[in-house]
Amino acid sequence: MLVYQDLLTGDELLSDSFSYNEIENGMLWEVQGKWVVQGALNVDIGANPSAEGAEEDEGVDDQAIKVVDIVDTFRLQEQPSFDKKQFVTFMKRYIKNLTPKLEAEKQDLFKKHIESATKFLLSKLNDLQFFVGESMHDDGSLVFAHYKEGATDPTFLYFAYGLKEIKC
Repeated sequence: MLVYQDLLTGDELLSDSFSYNEIENGMLWEVQGKWVVQGALNVDIGANPSAEGAEEDEGVDDQAIKVVDIVDTFRLQEQPSFDKKQFVTFMKRYIKNLTPKLEAEKQDLFKKHIESATKFLLSKLNDLQFFVGESMHDDGSLVFAHYKEGATDPTFLYFAYGLKEIKC
């Protein structure tokens, strides 16, 4: 199994159990999330409650909740949204922090394509949810979620160059 960690914080953000598509010249990974029900327990013991004089609704209160699989699995923490100025400030700091951690050939590609990826994200800024890893470190990578037109499940966007592949 492969786990993808934030190169700057070490937070686990993704694994190979979620497939991705590269977009924006490979700068961003697009990953499909799913709403799932967590904690729902339906145990069929073969009893017939109505035949035993019990009400149909009687039983265990299972406290089922709906969560997004990626957010839950990697303990992502939602952050307040950014306005354009805050986002540009974040991106400048992120580029400054990430670039020295990349290999020389990756640095050139990163510098060449990060501007178009930033413009792509800026065009969706009002529709994005912002997440950080479990450590909630300010200088770490952001993970973005948005709903494509007509979709009921969120699509996540990751900075590909900000991920480090770890074999488990």
